[in-house]
Amino acid sequence: MPHLVLTKHHGLGNDFLVLLDTDDAHAADQEAMAVALCDRHTGIGADGLIRLGPGLRMHLHNADGSRAEMSGNGVRCLAQAIIDNGVHGGPDFEIQTDAGPRWVATNFNGKYTVDMGPARIVASDPTARRAEVDTGNPHLVLADEGQDLLELGRQHPDVNVELVSGEGFELTMRVHERGAGITRACGTGSCAAAAAAHDWGLVGTNVTVHNPGGDLEVELKDETVLLTGPAVFIARIEVPWP
Repeated sequence: MPHLVLTKHHGLGNDFLVLLDTDDAHAADQEAMAVALCDRHTGIGADGLIRLGPGLRMHLHNADGSRAEMSGNGVRCLAQAIIDNGVHGGPDFEIQTDAGPRWVATNFNGKYTVDMGPARIVASDPTARRAEVDTGNPHLVLADEGQDLLELGRQHPDVNVELVSGEGFELTMRVHERGAGITRACGTGSCAAAAAAHDWGLVGTNVTVHNPGGDLEVELKDETVLLTGPAVFIARIEVPWP
């Protein structure tokens, strides 16, 4: 039986399987692969499966098999796999995503800075502390008042939901990601949370976002957002695949 060779990485506990598929041999299989391999009981276990196609093209499917436009933690994990496997010599390069090109810079301390593109406020109510934000994928950002995050995620299955608190230079965030559920960190969500809190007048343009799995640094610029955080290699995995 043929075998797949994947690597597993995580960004603050937000974990991904990475498949280097530069000839697009498994393009038609990815949804089924994501469902089978990301299952934490019968598969390897991960929040998503990233397949690298030709031209440094990132194809991301969530654990439930649904397609995702972008992942801030996932793109750093992919960048680590690209460099570690000699696909690109680095240290800086552009990755193509469904949300547009994303420039990644290697910081040589286990961290990567990603030019995430703009965080666009679609709708915002500073009084109610509620905002809809587009970071290449959709987010609903709410003030954290102890709500049931899992229930909120079920009520809003088509967006990522962030519950945030804090002000000044720091935010604390909980997140429910569409297609994956409650995760330990979300890169696009951290950017959305920072943009929403800035719109509400709570934070400036440089924000540390405390995720359950650790901290991400967000810099809000005029036309884009810079996201800095780690990527950690976990294992190289070989699995049978028909």
